[in-house]
Amino acid sequence: MRFLLHAVLGFFCLVGVAAAQSRATSQPVPVDRIVAVVNDEVITRQELRLHLESALGQLQRQGMSPPPRDVLERQVLERLVIDKVQLQQAREVGLRVDDAQLEQALQRIAASNNLSLPQFRAALEKDGISFASFREEIRGEMTIARLREREVDSKIFISDGEIDNYLNSASVPGAGEEYQLAHILLRAPESASPEQIQKLRAKADQVLERLHKGDDFGQLAAAYSDAPDGMRGGNLGWRSLDRLPPMFAEASLKLQVGEVSPVLRSSNGFHLIKLLAKRGGGVTQAVEQTHARHILIKVNEVVSESEARHKLEGLRARITHGESFAELAKVFSQDGSAAKGGDLGWIYPGDTVPEFERVMNQLAPGQISEPVQSPFGFHLIEVLERRIQDVSSDRQRAAARQTLRERKRDEAYQDWLRQARDRAYVEIRLEEG
Repeated sequence: MRFLLHAVLGFFCLVGVAAAQSRATSQPVPVDRIVAVVNDEVITRQELRLHLESALGQLQRQGMSPPPRDVLERQVLERLVIDKVQLQQAREVGLRVDDAQLEQALQRIAASNNLSLPQFRAALEKDGISFASFREEIRGEMTIARLREREVDSKIFISDGEIDNYLNSASVPGAGEEYQLAHILLRAPESASPEQIQKLRAKADQVLERLHKGDDFGQLAAAYSDAPDGMRGGNLGWRSLDRLPPMFAEASLKLQVGEVSPVLRSSNGFHLIKLLAKRGGGVTQAVEQTHARHILIKVNEVVSESEARHKLEGLRARITHGESFAELAKVFSQDGSAAKGGDLGWIYPGDTVPEFERVMNQLAPGQISEPVQSPFGFHLIEVLERRIQDVSSDRQRAAARQTLRERKRDEAYQDWLRQARDRAYVEIRLEEG
């Protein structure tokens, strides 16, 4: 799921918060104070302290020097405010993550660490981390992700004209290259006055001046950026040029690796971007397709991971001794391809989850994999044949539509966050705490 790839605080940050919460319950805690009011809820000094400690730990693990404690404290508090606003709105529209959905997500997190869920829980508790606290952190993260999908992603519209323009620009400079950017956002309020905008611009200029003097970009992002990636040093990861907001893409083309852009202005506020690295280049319309079939056994409260794996090992042995893969798939496979003997048809790169694709790409035609675990369960995979195929027009347009949606998502989300934050009643009492 997307929320696991774009966590608000990140897996290790969540572990840090859960650990701090666990430690806090095992020793006397002084009388707490309110440091912020968000609509009809509060954020306490203790809650802020726990997340501040976690943020410091996250920065240290990334090898980044933290900003001054009071500066980081205000940044962490603002992120807590934003999260609380989103969770309140999720409750208002009836969004919730039930225990079954949460359990599936936890199993995926455990699997990503090469552990079963009981082993993962034991590892957390061995480190003094409350599993109950960890569960609720993940539930909140999933809830925010679903709210974003409902309120932002589902409302992004891509016109046929935009797709035509995108496909016609496939040969522009930078097409096919990937850029690793870091980003600082100084968010402007929804109805900011000219004086507020001028003050924010002056602040952006000051940050840019510090960067030109050699200050660390990641440290300044943690100290000043209002974007969710601030605690990761503003790192946006690797993205192709066409998956960046147009303003970022245009600025990136003018940067050498290591350079920082001038201050950029958008409806959300002021931005600074730094080009960390660049790779790739060249665009091809021909791709390798794989014709494959599989047998899927799902893991649930009745069938454990070991049972699913053992069942597939038995089926694999029967196939290698001459039984029909297709007939066994019709009987045992637990997805929609079962009626077709497990046939998945011709698969493009990226059509399947990474765990499945990685093993499939290593198989020769006619070869059957060992049981493979994915978020859906356990698979036996057989590659039937491969071919090099030009990407069809419909496929190109579908890919272009997805790329354009991704290009708009971040900017639309930041705009929605800004509006949600401005609509909420927020009272900061940090000086009193």
